[in-house]
Amino acid sequence: MENKTEREVIFTTSAPAPVGPYSQANRVGNMVFVSGQLGFVPGEKKLAATVEEQTELALSNLVKVLQAAGLGPENVVKTTCFLADMEDFPAFNRVYGGLFCENPPARSCFAVKTLPLGALVEVEAIAVG
Repeated sequence: MENKTEREVIFTTSAPAPVGPYSQANRVGNMVFVSGQLGFVPGEKKLAATVEEQTELALSNLVKVLQAAGLGPENVVKTTCFLADMEDFPAFNRVYGGLFCENPPARSCFAVKTLPLGALVEVEAIAVG
């Protein structure tokens, strides 16, 4: 017996286009899986300078993708966050806490050797709605 799950690709021009062969997000049933978002300066293909600015922009891009799926930050149930340097965790956490201040989602946060395009932070999410 074949089990087919309908998948809807989510795309918005309000957020940066993918830098590789992946979708900004996919909806399967009532779940939306948002690909990792970087801190690109709006309208440019360059990253913001500081971890705080990159975090702000990565989260802004994540929200724009969620909005394209008809959702918002309140629908996020899990994030995975990647930092190029765990020394940046306190600064990242301050900005992140500004978006997810009430009933925050589950979260994992990792320091990784490198991120795409030399980014300092990347955030991906799973939302339900």
